[in-house]
Amino acid sequence: FMQKTITDPIVASVGGEWTVFGLARSGLNIPKEYFEKYYANLEKTLKEKSGILHRIKYTEYDRVILALTAIGKDVKNVAGYDLTKPLADFNTLIKQGINGPIFALIALDSKNYEIPMDNTVKVQTTRQMLIDFILNREIQGGGWALGENPSEADPDITAMAIQGLAPYYDKNEKVKAAVDRGLNWLSKAQKSDGGYSSWGSINSESIAQVIVALTSLGIDPHNDPRFVKNGNSVVEALLSFAVPGGGFYHVKPGGKGNGGANPGEVDPMATDQAMYALVAYDRFINGLNRLYDMTDVNK
Repeated sequence: FMQKTITDPIVASVGGEWTVFGLARSGLNIPKEYFEKYYANLEKTLKEKSGILHRIKYTEYDRVILALTAIGKDVKNVAGYDLTKPLADFNTLIKQGINGPIFALIALDSKNYEIPMDNTVKVQTTRQMLIDFILNREIQGGGWALGENPSEADPDITAMAIQGLAPYYDKNEKVKAAVDRGLNWLSKAQKSDGGYSSWGSINSESIAQVIVALTSLGIDPHNDPRFVKNGNSVVEALLSFAVPGGGFYHVKPGGKGNGGANPGEVDPMATDQAMYALVAYDRFINGLNRLYDMTDVNK
Protein backbone atom coordinates (compact mmCIF):
# COMPACT_ATOMS: atom_id res chain seq x y z
CA PHE A 1 0.00 0.00 0.00
CA MET A 2 2.76 2.43 0.93
CA GLN A 3 4.79 1.71 -2.19
CA LYS A 4 1.67 2.19 -4.33
CA THR A 5 0.62 5.45 -2.69
CA ILE A 6 4.09 6.98 -2.18
CA THR A 7 5.68 6.25 -5.55
CA ASP A 8 8.20 9.11 -5.44
CA PRO A 9 9.38 9.64 -1.82
CA ILE A 10 10.63 13.16 -1.15
CA VAL A 11 12.11 15.14 1.75
CA ALA A 12 8.97 15.48 3.86
CA SER A 13 7.43 14.22 7.09
CA VAL A 14 4.57 12.73 5.04
CA GLY A 15 5.35 10.94 1.79
CA GLY A 16 9.05 10.93 2.56
CA GLU A 17 11.52 9.69 5.14
CA TRP A 18 9.16 7.82 7.45
CA THR A 19 7.85 5.78 4.53
CA VAL A 20 11.40 5.02 3.37
CA PHE A 21 12.44 4.20 6.94
CA GLY A 22 9.49 1.89 7.64
CA LEU A 23 9.95 -0.03 4.41
CA ALA A 24 13.72 -0.30 4.83
CA ARG A 25 13.44 -1.64 8.40
CA SER A 26 10.65 -4.07 7.52
CA GLY A 27 12.90 -6.72 6.04
CA LEU A 28 10.52 -6.95 3.09
CA ASN A 29 11.90 -7.16 -0.42
CA ILE A 30 11.68 -3.51 -1.51
CA PRO A 31 13.09 -2.66 -4.95
CA LYS A 32 16.45 -0.89 -4.62
CA GLU A 33 15.21 1.66 -7.18
CA TYR A 34 12.62 2.87 -4.66
CA PHE A 35 15.32 3.96 -2.22
CA GLU A 36 17.53 5.34 -4.98
CA LYS A 37 14.64 7.55 -6.08
CA TYR A 38 14.41 8.98 -2.58
CA TYR A 39 18.17 9.53 -2.42
CA ALA A 40 18.14 11.41 -5.73
CA ASN A 41 15.30 13.62 -4.46
CA LEU A 42 17.25 14.32 -1.28
CA GLU A 43 20.41 15.29 -3.18
CA LYS A 44 18.36 17.62 -5.38
CA THR A 45 16.71 19.25 -2.33
CA LEU A 46 20.03 19.75 -0.54
CA LYS A 47 21.59 21.38 -3.61
CA GLU A 48 18.59 23.69 -4.03
CA LYS A 49 18.68 24.69 -0.35
CA SER A 50 22.48 24.92 -0.06
CA GLY A 51 22.43 22.10 2.49
CA ILE A 52 20.00 23.84 4.85
CA LEU A 53 16.86 21.75 5.41
CA HIS A 54 15.57 24.13 8.11
CA ARG A 55 17.07 26.91 10.23
CA ILE A 56 15.21 26.00 13.42
CA LYS A 57 13.44 22.64 13.03
CA TYR A 58 16.45 20.37 13.35
CA THR A 59 14.20 17.32 13.52
CA GLU A 60 14.26 17.67 9.72
CA TYR A 61 17.91 16.52 9.84
CA ASP A 62 17.11 13.74 12.32
CA ARG A 63 14.40 12.32 10.10
CA VAL A 64 16.67 12.32 7.05
CA ILE A 65 19.52 10.75 9.06
CA LEU A 66 17.20 7.91 10.11
CA ALA A 67 16.03 7.26 6.54
CA LEU A 68 19.57 7.34 5.15
CA THR A 69 20.89 5.07 7.89
CA ALA A 70 18.08 2.59 7.20
CA ILE A 71 19.01 2.36 3.51
CA GLY A 72 22.74 2.13 4.22
CA LYS A 73 23.80 5.56 2.97
CA ASP A 74 26.51 7.87 4.34
CA VAL A 75 24.87 10.64 6.42
CA LYS A 76 28.08 12.67 6.55
CA ASN A 77 28.32 13.19 2.81
CA VAL A 78 25.14 13.74 0.83
CA ALA A 79 25.80 15.99 -2.15
CA GLY A 80 28.83 17.17 -0.14
CA TYR A 81 26.87 17.98 3.04
CA ASP A 82 27.33 16.45 6.50
CA LEU A 83 23.79 16.11 7.86
CA THR A 84 24.98 15.53 11.43
CA LYS A 85 26.75 18.92 11.55
CA PRO A 86 23.71 21.07 12.51
CA LEU A 87 23.16 18.86 15.57
CA ALA A 88 26.34 20.32 17.11
CA ASP A 89 24.43 23.58 17.76
CA PHE A 90 22.67 22.87 21.06
CA ASN A 91 20.95 26.27 21.37
CA THR A 92 19.19 25.87 18.02
CA LEU A 93 18.52 22.18 18.55
CA ILE A 94 16.41 22.88 21.65
CA LYS A 95 14.33 25.65 20.05
CA GLN A 96 11.72 23.00 19.17
CA GLY A 97 11.46 22.06 22.82
CA ILE A 98 11.70 18.45 23.94
CA ASN A 99 11.27 17.04 20.41
CA GLY A 100 14.69 18.41 19.46
CA PRO A 101 16.76 16.46 21.99
CA ILE A 102 14.60 13.32 21.69
CA PHE A 103 15.04 12.93 17.96
CA ALA A 104 18.64 14.13 17.98
CA LEU A 105 19.44 11.26 20.36
CA ILE A 106 17.45 8.76 18.29
CA ALA A 107 19.21 9.85 15.09
CA LEU A 108 22.72 9.99 16.59
CA ASP A 109 22.36 6.65 18.36
CA SER A 110 20.87 4.91 15.32
CA LYS A 111 24.42 4.03 14.27
CA ASN A 112 26.56 5.47 17.07
CA TYR A 113 27.29 8.67 15.13
CA GLU A 114 29.69 11.11 16.71
CA ILE A 115 28.46 14.65 17.24
CA PRO A 116 30.73 16.90 15.15
CA MET A 117 32.73 19.53 17.01
CA ASP A 118 31.82 23.01 15.78
CA ASN A 119 33.82 25.97 17.10
CA THR A 120 31.35 28.46 15.60
CA VAL A 121 28.40 27.52 17.86
CA LYS A 122 27.77 29.09 21.27
CA VAL A 123 27.02 25.78 22.99
CA GLN A 124 28.44 22.52 21.69
CA THR A 125 25.97 19.61 21.90
CA THR A 126 26.89 16.52 23.90
CA ARG A 127 24.83 13.38 24.39
CA GLN A 128 24.73 14.02 28.14
CA MET A 129 23.18 17.45 27.55
CA LEU A 130 20.48 15.89 25.38
CA ILE A 131 19.74 13.26 28.03
CA ASP A 132 19.67 15.88 30.80
CA PHE A 133 17.32 18.11 28.83
CA ILE A 134 14.82 15.24 28.50
CA LEU A 135 15.18 14.21 32.16
CA ASN A 136 14.65 17.81 33.31
CA ARG A 137 11.38 18.00 31.39
CA GLU A 138 9.84 15.02 33.17
CA ILE A 139 6.44 15.81 34.66
CA GLN A 140 5.84 15.20 38.36
CA GLY A 141 4.34 11.75 38.66
CA GLY A 142 6.05 10.50 35.52
CA GLY A 143 5.86 10.99 31.77
CA TRP A 144 6.54 13.84 29.37
CA ALA A 145 4.62 16.30 27.20
CA LEU A 146 5.19 19.19 24.82
CA GLY A 147 5.72 22.66 26.20
CA GLU A 148 7.91 23.93 29.02
CA ASN A 149 5.50 23.55 31.93
CA PRO A 150 2.78 21.08 30.95
CA SER A 151 0.47 19.94 33.74
CA GLU A 152 -0.08 16.40 32.52
CA ALA A 153 1.84 13.86 30.48
CA ASP A 154 1.02 12.91 26.90
CA PRO A 155 1.34 9.33 25.55
CA ASP A 156 3.08 10.32 22.31
CA ILE A 157 5.82 12.44 23.90
CA THR A 158 6.23 10.05 26.82
CA ALA A 159 6.71 7.17 24.39
CA MET A 160 9.12 9.17 22.22
CA ALA A 161 11.16 10.25 25.25
CA ILE A 162 11.45 6.60 26.27
CA GLN A 163 12.58 5.71 22.73
CA GLY A 164 15.33 8.34 22.93
CA LEU A 165 16.45 7.22 26.39
CA ALA A 166 16.25 3.47 25.68
CA PRO A 167 19.97 2.99 24.86
CA TYR A 168 20.86 4.48 28.27
CA TYR A 169 18.33 2.53 30.34
CA ASP A 170 20.82 0.00 31.69
CA LYS A 171 23.72 2.46 31.88
CA ASN A 172 22.28 5.35 33.85
CA GLU A 173 20.27 5.07 37.09
CA LYS A 174 18.54 8.44 36.62
CA VAL A 175 17.44 7.42 33.11
CA LYS A 176 16.19 4.05 34.35
CA ALA A 177 14.15 5.64 37.15
CA ALA A 178 12.59 8.24 34.82
CA VAL A 179 11.80 5.65 32.13
CA ASP A 180 10.23 3.33 34.74
CA ARG A 181 8.02 6.20 35.92
CA GLY A 182 7.09 6.87 32.29
CA LEU A 183 6.20 3.21 31.74
CA ASN A 184 4.07 3.25 34.88
CA TRP A 185 2.24 6.33 33.63
CA LEU A 186 1.70 4.75 30.19
CA SER A 187 0.25 1.63 31.81
CA LYS A 188 -2.21 3.74 33.83
CA ALA A 189 -3.11 5.95 30.85
CA GLN A 190 -4.01 2.99 28.62
CA LYS A 191 -7.71 2.85 27.73
CA SER A 192 -10.03 -0.13 28.23
CA ASP A 193 -9.74 -1.05 24.52
CA GLY A 194 -5.94 -1.17 24.78
CA GLY A 195 -5.50 2.17 23.00
CA TYR A 196 -4.33 5.66 23.93
CA SER A 197 -5.88 9.09 23.73
CA SER A 198 -4.05 12.29 22.88
CA TRP A 199 -5.40 15.77 22.20
CA GLY A 200 -8.92 14.56 22.87
CA SER A 201 -9.12 11.50 20.64
CA ILE A 202 -8.15 7.83 20.73
CA ASN A 203 -5.81 7.64 17.75
CA SER A 204 -3.48 5.16 16.09
CA GLU A 205 -0.34 7.32 16.21
CA SER A 206 -0.29 7.44 20.04
CA ILE A 207 -0.67 3.65 20.13
CA ALA A 208 2.09 3.23 17.52
CA GLN A 209 4.57 5.31 19.53
CA VAL A 210 3.90 3.24 22.66
CA ILE A 211 4.63 0.01 20.74
CA VAL A 212 7.95 1.44 19.51
CA ALA A 213 8.82 2.55 23.07
CA LEU A 214 8.01 -0.81 24.68
CA THR A 215 9.86 -2.88 22.09
CA SER A 216 12.90 -0.58 22.42
CA LEU A 217 13.18 -1.80 26.03
CA GLY A 218 12.45 -5.44 25.27
CA ILE A 219 8.90 -5.23 26.65
CA ASP A 220 6.25 -7.27 24.81
CA PRO A 221 3.39 -4.86 23.91
CA HIS A 222 1.09 -7.79 23.15
CA ASN A 223 1.62 -9.95 26.24
CA ASP A 224 3.01 -7.82 29.07
CA PRO A 225 0.13 -7.62 31.61
CA ARG A 226 0.89 -3.94 32.29
CA PHE A 227 -0.16 -3.13 28.73
CA VAL A 228 -3.22 -5.36 28.33
CA LYS A 229 -6.57 -3.94 29.44
CA ASN A 230 -9.75 -6.07 29.44
CA GLY A 231 -7.92 -8.61 27.31
CA ASN A 232 -6.94 -5.93 24.74
CA SER A 233 -3.23 -5.41 24.07
CA VAL A 234 -1.54 -2.35 22.58
CA VAL A 235 -0.85 -4.34 19.40
CA GLU A 236 -4.50 -5.37 19.04
CA ALA A 237 -5.53 -1.76 19.61
CA LEU A 238 -3.31 -0.61 16.74
CA LEU A 239 -4.54 -3.34 14.39
CA SER A 240 -8.13 -2.20 15.01
CA PHE A 241 -7.26 0.98 13.04
CA ALA A 242 -6.18 -0.97 9.94
CA VAL A 243 -8.16 -0.23 6.77
CA PRO A 244 -9.18 -3.35 4.80
CA GLY A 245 -7.72 -2.05 1.51
CA GLY A 246 -4.42 -1.02 3.09
CA GLY A 247 -3.29 1.85 5.28
CA PHE A 248 -4.48 2.98 8.70
CA TYR A 249 -7.00 5.41 10.15
CA HIS A 250 -5.86 8.28 12.38
CA VAL A 251 -9.16 7.99 14.24
CA LYS A 252 -11.77 5.36 13.47
CA PRO A 253 -14.95 6.07 11.48
CA GLY A 254 -17.36 7.85 13.79
CA GLY A 255 -14.50 8.93 16.04
CA LYS A 256 -13.59 12.47 17.00
CA GLY A 257 -10.89 13.90 14.73
CA ASN A 258 -8.04 16.15 15.69
CA GLY A 259 -5.00 17.65 14.04
CA GLY A 260 -6.76 18.22 10.74
CA ALA A 261 -7.25 14.50 10.05
CA ASN A 262 -10.62 13.20 8.92
CA PRO A 263 -12.10 10.32 10.93
CA GLY A 264 -12.64 7.22 8.82
CA GLU A 265 -10.21 8.12 6.06
CA VAL A 266 -6.86 6.50 5.37
CA ASP A 267 -4.29 8.83 6.87
CA PRO A 268 -0.73 8.91 5.45
CA MET A 269 0.94 9.88 8.74
CA ALA A 270 -1.03 7.28 10.68
CA THR A 271 -0.07 4.67 8.08
CA ASP A 272 3.64 5.52 8.33
CA GLN A 273 3.63 5.31 12.12
CA ALA A 274 1.54 2.13 12.23
CA MET A 275 3.88 0.55 9.69
CA TYR A 276 7.07 1.20 11.60
CA ALA A 277 5.39 0.27 14.91
CA LEU A 278 4.40 -3.11 13.48
CA VAL A 279 7.93 -3.44 12.09
CA ALA A 280 9.25 -2.70 15.60
CA TYR A 281 7.03 -5.45 17.03
CA ASP A 282 7.94 -7.88 14.24
CA ARG A 283 11.62 -7.23 14.90
CA PHE A 284 11.05 -7.75 18.62
CA ILE A 285 9.36 -11.15 18.27
CA ASN A 286 12.04 -12.28 15.83
CA GLY A 287 14.91 -11.28 18.12
CA LEU A 288 16.29 -8.62 15.75
CA ASN A 289 17.78 -5.21 16.64
CA ARG A 290 15.25 -2.73 17.97
CA LEU A 291 13.70 -0.45 15.35
CA TYR A 292 16.12 2.48 15.75
CA ASP A 293 19.27 0.41 16.38
CA MET A 294 20.61 0.26 12.85
CA THR A 295 24.05 -1.11 13.58
CA ASP A 296 22.75 -4.16 11.66
CA VAL A 297 22.50 -2.21 8.39
CA ASN A 298 25.30 -2.78 5.88
CA LYS A 299 26.17 -0.14 3.30
